[in-house]
Amino acid sequence: MQLRPEQLSAHLAKPLGALYVVHGDEPLLILEAADAIRATARAQGFAEREVLVAGAGFRWDDLFLAAGNLSLFGGDKLIDLRIPTGKPGRDGGEALQRYCDRLPQGVVTLVTLPQMDWQAKKAAWFNALVGTGVTLELNAPALTRLPEWIAGRLQRQKQSAPREALEFIAAHVEGNLLAAHQEIQKLGLLHPEGEISREQIENAVLNVARYDIGKLRQALTGTDAARCARVIEGLKAEGAAPPLVLWAIATEARNLFQKVPGRRRAARAALLHAARIDRMIKGVARGDLWDEFLQLSLRMTRTA
Repeated sequence: MQLRPEQLSAHLAKPLGALYVVHGDEPLLILEAADAIRATARAQGFAEREVLVAGAGFRWDDLFLAAGNLSLFGGDKLIDLRIPTGKPGRDGGEALQRYCDRLPQGVVTLVTLPQMDWQAKKAAWFNALVGTGVTLELNAPALTRLPEWIAGRLQRQKQSAPREALEFIAAHVEGNLLAAHQEIQKLGLLHPEGEISREQIENAVLNVARYDIGKLRQALTGTDAARCARVIEGLKAEGAAPPLVLWAIATEARNLFQKVPGRRRAARAALLHAARIDRMIKGVARGDLWDEFLQLSLRMTRTA
C-alpha cells in the first residue's frame, strides 16, 4: 500500500502492519517518519528493536536470524533494516524477496532506503517490498511549496507568519530542509505563540541555503532573476569551480537558442558573452568573473 506523507499519522493510530518501506531524497523527512513508526511500535508492545545495517560484507542470513529469534522481553519485535546505498546486491535482492514471501509472525519490519531512481524502482526486490508492505516516499518540497511546508511546521508550535515572511525563510533555507527545521525550532524558542513578524524572522533566520549548479539551471529556466542572483552569490561564497558554473549557464543559453526561435539573436549574444567569460577563466581576458556570471544570467532571464 502506498501511503502519502500526510496520511502517516492517521495510519499509525491503527495496529501496525508487518512491513514498512520508507525512501526518498530528504533525510530529515525519512528520519521523522521512521522515528514515528518506531515510537508507535514501542507503544503497541514491540518491546525489542534490532537494527541491521546492510553495508559492505553484510550477511543476509542475519535478517532471517533476527526474524526467528524471540524477543528477550517476551513481547513482539521491530526489525530496523537500513540499506544506505539502496543497492542490496544480487544476494540481498533475493533475500528480500524470500523475506516478503513469508513475513515472520510477531515482527514489524522497517526498511529505510535513500532516493530510488527509476531503474531501482523496477528491481524485483523493490517491487516485492512495495507490493507486500506499506510504502512511504518522502521527498523535499519544491521551492514553490516550501512556504506552505514552513507554515505547517510553525503551526505545530502554535505560531504563524505572513506570506512574505514565509517566502523569506524559504529563500534562505532552499535545498536544506534540516536547516529549515532548525530555524523553525529556533523561532519557537525565541518568540511566544502567535504571529511572528517579518522583521522578527529576518533578525533570526540565517542564510543557510545549499546552492548548487542544478539550482542555477532551474533559476535560469524559470527566468527567476532574483533567485539567479542568490544562487550565484552562494556559489561564489562556496568556492564553486568557475568552469562548472559557465557550463551550466552556456547549456541553458544553447537551450534558449534551440527552443525559442524568436530569441535566437539574444541567445547568440549570450553565447558570445559566455565565450568572453571562458577567456577570463583561462586568464587571457580581464574582468570580474562573478560579476560577469551575474550579468550574463540576468540577461538570459530578461530574454528567455
